Amino acid sequence: MSAYSNYSDQELKALLKNNDHNAFTEIYSRYWKKMLLIAWNYSNGSNEAKDIVADVFISLWERRNKVDIDNLPAFLATAIKFNIFKHYQKTQRRKALAEANYEFDEIINDESKLDALFLKEYINGIVEEMPEKCRMAFRYSREAGLKNKEIADKINLSEKGVEANITKALKIIRGELKNYGTTILVFITLYLTKGN
Repeated sequence: MSAYSNYSDQELKALLKNNDHNAFTEIYSRYWKKMLLIAWNYSNGSNEAKDIVADVFISLWERRNKVDIDNLPAFLATAIKFNIFKHYQKTQRRKALAEANYEFDEIINDESKLDALFLKEYINGIVEEMPEKCRMAFRYSREAGLKNKEIADKINLSEKGVEANITKALKIIRGELKNYGTTILVFITLYLTKGN
């Protein structure tokens, strides 16, 4: 039996922040079954339950130095529920996009188009929540293809102000999408760097 099994959650959290792999392994061993049960219950026995649990633990390791956790099992359970919600929301949105934009046969044969559509809708949602000047600068730049000087005239900002707002918008979008994997990063590179 590992000595780590005798540690409290508080001790494990402190060790985790210090990049201790064994502490992470103990947290995983201690809680993965409980988290799988939560995922299974909230996803109605979905096959994705195991993937969701794995994603939550991967995220815990990746964010170990950035998150402050008071109650480890409550933190993990909340993360599981949030990821199930995101998965459900994505599934429903993709279904709606598919029904609105494709014939059934095209859906089966063109998953990448559906992914691109979903991603575009998702980015639009992120942009809509940005501060007004930031949102306008980004839209004029990426969607209308205007130069910084033209944008500056339209939204009554200096060119430097426009540049700062576009940079801020890109940072917000990258931050929101950083956990979505390589495909997303390729899309971000192609879409968000357009016009630079």
